[in-house]
Amino acid sequence: MYKYQILELARALGKLLSQIQKHDRDMASQLKRAGTSAPACLSEGAQRAGKDRLQLYRTAAGSAAEIRTHVEVAIAWGYVSAAAAAETISLADRVVAVTWRLTHPRQ
Repeated sequence: MYKYQILELARALGKLLSQIQKHDRDMASQLKRAGTSAPACLSEGAQRAGKDRLQLYRTAAGSAAEIRTHVEVAIAWGYVSAAAAAETISLADRVVAVTWRLTHPRQ
């Protein structure tokens, strides 16, 4: 289930990147790196065990949070509209929540 959400985040982010890149190439580049890192770390973490797994899930969470923050800044600076970015923000929040649950299992 979480793999679907992380790929949906990557797809939603992809829709915004060209618009952001028109205004700020550095931000677009950073978003591409975070958009690649989040699914890669989540996927790799699923194949690991122990502390490696937790670290990769934490990195995926950090990348998803970074995506959210950059998109919020892009909205604030007028690069994209809030309506256009709503899906990306919602999916980034969901990925952060899922990764939090993966790193904090119920006792």
